[in-house]
Amino acid sequence: MDYAISEVPAAGPRGTDMLLPHGARGVKVVIVGGFGVGKTTMVGAVSEISPLTTEETMTQAGIGIDQNPGAEGKKTTTVAMDFGRISINEELILYLFGTPGQERFWFLWNGIFEGALGAVVLVDTRRIEVCFEIITRLEDRRVPFVVAVNSFPEAPQHPMSVLRTALDLNESVPIVTCDARDRASCRDALLSLMGYLCTLAAAQESA
Repeated sequence: MDYAISEVPAAGPRGTDMLLPHGARGVKVVIVGGFGVGKTTMVGAVSEISPLTTEETMTQAGIGIDQNPGAEGKKTTTVAMDFGRISINEELILYLFGTPGQERFWFLWNGIFEGALGAVVLVDTRRIEVCFEIITRLEDRRVPFVVAVNSFPEAPQHPMSVLRTALDLNESVPIVTCDARDRASCRDALLSLMGYLCTLAAAQESA
């Protein structure tokens, strides 16, 4: 089955209905990654509704608890989840859930990942080590995922083969570049996940 997100409408007002339109089927996709890699930005960029966010201002209470190397200038953090929606067509709706990046909030992942079709792992090449445990958790949960390298202007550029080796990824797992601020770029990252899920489904059917 081929999916196409040909046109992503602009975000509507906060009161826009977040529920399924009549007769449509909803599927869940999770956007995951370390602190400050762009998960909230990605959900907001691509969602057709005004996204639900749970960002709170970081306070001195987190000093000594939260480890944020490379993202010290960030003043807010997601404490529960981000939520957005994309209509693939009249029958299929994609629900996007962004996870909290702070490790002390990872206990919330159990609920967020329940029933998820797959995940996009956002990576910042300046802090690639923060996603090692995240990828391990996805593999342990048997959640299919693709890796999207967020294109921060000052981030070092590496060949995809080098990144694949550094992340110890199976050759079948797609790696793409993505600008979390750009709607079309985020759409393409999600399409790569949809294509990967279709490939996995076809392989299971033929097995």
